[in-house]
This record gives sequence, C-alpha cells and structure tokens, in this order.
Amino acid sequence: MKVFTLPSYEFVFKVIKDRFPAAKRVSPREVRDRYRLVLEHDRVGRLVDFQEFEELTFPRSRFAPELLAELRADTAAQLRESDGEVVIHHLYVGRRVEPLDLYLASARSADEKAAAVSDWGWCLRDLAAGDVFAGDLLLKNFGVTRNRRVVFYDYDELAPLEECRFRRLPRSRDDLAELSPEPWFAVAEGDVFPEEFPRFLELTGELRERFLAEHACLLDPDWWREMRRRNLDGELVDVFPYPESRRLRPDG
Repeated sequence: MKVFTLPSYEFVFKVIKDRFPAAKRVSPREVRDRYRLVLEHDRVGRLVDFQEFEELTFPRSRFAPELLAELRADTAAQLRESDGEVVIHHLYVGRRVEPLDLYLASARSADEKAAAVSDWGWCLRDLAAGDVFAGDLLLKNFGVTRNRRVVFYDYDELAPLEECRFRRLPRSRDDLAELSPEPWFAVAEGDVFPEEFPRFLELTGELRERFLAEHACLLDPDWWREMRRRNLDGELVDVFPYPESRRLRPDG
C-alpha cells in the first residue's frame, strides 16, 4: 500500500501499489479481495474500519511534490492528473492510528508500553475468536488508537482460520539443520507454525517476558486448531471490547 494523509486529518488514504516485492505472496487483486472480506466480516473491534472509493478527486495543490513523485512511481495505474486535479481510480480511507512499533519506541511510561503489549496479545486472540488470522505479525502492522486499544490494519496476508493449517515444528535431523536459513521440512500453502512466532515478536526484556507469560496460548498449534474448530462449528466466541474491571457485576 501507498499511504498518505494531511497533518491535521484523522484519516489516511491507502492506494494499492501496481507491483509488490518478490517476498509478497499476494497480488493486487488478492489484496482487494481481502479488504472486501474485512468489509463483510465481523471486525470484533480489532480491524480498522474503512471506506472504499473510486474516482476520488483531490486538488493537485494539496500534494507535496515528493508524494506525487512516489504515487507516479508506485501507483501509476491508479492515478490520473489533469486541470489542477489528481484523480485516484481506487483507494481506501481509514482511521489513522499510531503504529505499534513507533508507540513502543516512543518516550512512554513502562506501564503504558506493558499495557499495549498485553492488548496486542488480546488483539490476536480476539481476531482468532472472530475467525481471523492476521498473517503478518510484525508490530508495524498493528496500531494504537487514541483510546489505547490495539488494532490491526494491514490486510495483505489476512486469512480466515479455516484456510490455515496450524502445525507443530517437525523435529530436526540434527543441529546443523536447525541452523540452516531454509526450513528442513516441507511447507505447503496455508501452513502456519505458531511455535515460531517468538522469532517475529520484536520485543525484548520485560515486554517480551510479559507477552510470553500472558499469551503463551498463541504459540500452541492446538489452541489455534481449537479456535478454528469452534468457528467452523458456528460457535460465537465471546469477545469483550473492554477490560474486566469495567464489566457490569450483580449487586450483592
């Protein structure tokens, strides 16, 4: 995606790039399909809402020259310029949030960072309850709202749980196999290895320890399989959009 906004605006504009890096296993058409899936799905309070637009027109004067140059280079198929206007054939408009990696890197209190890491784990668990696997678990793909709630906004590799095959890591033949940069076992389309998630946590010290202690279930393939089974069975798994301390209790 190419993403831009106005400094004073609380929304962002997202345009699908014409070409993806080789590492990306999806096409622009598939990205549109995933955004459509999100639009029609129960977002359980963890997927950033958005609106889809076609032929959206902007005054050309509102664009920084650097931004226009990037749009011409990366999204030329979606762009048309004429008579002082910039027309984008297809784009999404969504709520602006602070990327989780930048939130944790900023000068915030230890308690605020710990709370965000905790809620990140609950975000992944809530998404699973809503039959969604985020796919790409890098912190930069998640954001923090003004209410300090962690949400997911990068839908390139999002998938329903039923499309995922949650596997345990096979035992290696020897120590050299484990040190190899390439897997020593066959990996098929849709295979997910939760035990490898710690490699992508991008957390250190107490934050990492807190996440692993509170959300160890996310590293267990059996937990994901059970969530997939419950969704396939049609169960509506409870998701609470507020902490337990704010839930209603019976009087007396």
